[in-house]
Amino acid sequence: MAAPDPSALRRTLGTTDAVTIGLGSMLGAGVFVALAPAAAAAGSALLIGLALAAVVAYCNATSSARLAVLYPQSGGTYVYGRERLGPFWGYLAGWSFVVGKTASCAAMALTVGVYAWPAHAHAVAVLAVVVLTVVNTVGVQKSAWLTKAIVAIVLVVLAAVVVAIATSDGADVSRLAFHGAGVLGVLQAAGLCFFAFAGYARIATLAEEVRDPTTTIPRAIRIALALVLVVYAAVAVAVLAELGGAGMASATAPLAEAVHAAGHPELVPVVRVGATIAALGSLLALILGVSRTTLAMARDRHLPPALAVIHPRFATPYRAELVVGAVVAVLAGVLDLRGAIGFSSFAVLVYYAIANASAWTLRDRVIPVLGFVGCVVLAFTLPVTSVVADLGVLLIGAVAYAFRR
Repeated sequence: MAAPDPSALRRTLGTTDAVTIGLGSMLGAGVFVALAPAAAAAGSALLIGLALAAVVAYCNATSSARLAVLYPQSGGTYVYGRERLGPFWGYLAGWSFVVGKTASCAAMALTVGVYAWPAHAHAVAVLAVVVLTVVNTVGVQKSAWLTKAIVAIVLVVLAAVVVAIATSDGADVSRLAFHGAGVLGVLQAAGLCFFAFAGYARIATLAEEVRDPTTTIPRAIRIALALVLVVYAAVAVAVLAELGGAGMASATAPLAEAVHAAGHPELVPVVRVGATIAALGSLLALILGVSRTTLAMARDRHLPPALAVIHPRFATPYRAELVVGAVVAVLAGVLDLRGAIGFSSFAVLVYYAIANASAWTLRDRVIPVLGFVGCVVLAFTLPVTSVVADLGVLLIGAVAYAFRR
């Protein structure tokens, strides 16, 4: 029998583990961060934006699942772009993912700080990054178990919010009517909601650690996406019915304010704790995904090869984990929450555009075309500052690639 490859990761994750990691990535980002800005862009028409984001996310999920079956390796679209389009496009996808999701990690860490201890949000954010980096470093299976617990708690909290509002006298379905939302506003809302869906990529980037990846990865991606869409729709409808589009847009903590308006002030601290736990779950899975793409790029020497070393005991890319954690901790200490979200959104949409372009080289091209067009349109409806900053960072990455070649 051949000896195990010491540079390879262990396949320990099943379907439930993969689905849970995807849920942990999406729920924290979406329910507690993206819905209020989406309401500011489109009012109650954010429900249209949510539907559009779900369509684009489904296209991306389908493309990613098909590619993951062919290339069950760590790295996700970095690997797909490299194999289907060429080394540069794979590199650009990996660069976009690492840059965008590092900013997203910082945003989730700041969300933890804002909800847990607003007066010291940056310090709490840095502490959260340090602790979760250690958890990821000692084993992905431990990360999966912790994510399961987080997802269970968050789902219970969200169910309590929906039930409390649905049984209140103040909820009014007439507030769900669309009033004066323009096309640009709806598209901006869709872009923000798409940021909330993007967590299913974590499943693909963990392909090298999933048992039976040809079956598990496509199934896990679709299950996680469907579950999150149901949760988002239920929460969005409930909060809109209680606060209306304007009230939801102006709320700093819309779910907490909605349950308070529904006559359940005792649930407000529960919601805040749930938001903190949800953001921690998202941050945990985000750091996990970024480190795996870093590992794949280091193996191909697009990043320092030392980052590709696997820990002999824990079977994790511990150097990549520690470097990613250190960078995120620095960003969490200095960045603004909204700026980090906008910057991350554009880079992630570029990443998925390359995923769809990669899937276009296979058969059945309709879904990849829809996904590619959707990613491009949503990316360029984001704030101009985010678009310009991201284009600059992508250009820097391209120049670095040219010099290395």
